[in-house]
Amino acid sequence: MALVAEIAAGSTDALARLYDRHAGIVFGMARRILSRLEDAEEVVQDVFAQVWREAARYERSRATVAGWVVMLSRARSIDRLRARHARPDLNAPVGDDAAPPIASSGLTPEELTISAEDVRSVRGALAELPDAQRSLLELAYYEGLTHTEIADRTGVPLGTVKTRIRTAMSALRGVLKP
Repeated sequence: MALVAEIAAGSTDALARLYDRHAGIVFGMARRILSRLEDAEEVVQDVFAQVWREAARYERSRATVAGWVVMLSRARSIDRLRARHARPDLNAPVGDDAAPPIASSGLTPEELTISAEDVRSVRGALAELPDAQRSLLELAYYEGLTHTEIADRTGVPLGTVKTRIRTAMSALRGVLKP
């Protein structure tokens, strides 16, 4: 929270520290949703530019800083995915399955441990969800599908999709609360 306040006050050093702390997870989320390395890298840039512009609008009561940054990453990734489907790049290489390794983010071992613990916590919380909720949540967050698209794909009524996702998010919030 203090970093975001420093960023809102114009500190580029604070933005650099926030980037070092969260760029890996932002890139991972973008890469999982988009699959193309170039698109994921652009999302990382877009997210941290948005953090710089909108730091003063961050609300601690709505999400942790990490949660806020991840949600920005998800939204930017889905926007880029939808734009790509609307305007496919016919010159893009096919089969970009092998991405080069991500360069070190410069995180300390302690920061890497905390980040890894966060990932384990989220994965553990997701594993505890009933399959019906988890699968819908994964379609929404990792594939960027809207509730209507999920209902169409799965054959589950739209109201049920919305209820299951809302229930799953509430359960995750309860388990992952700081």
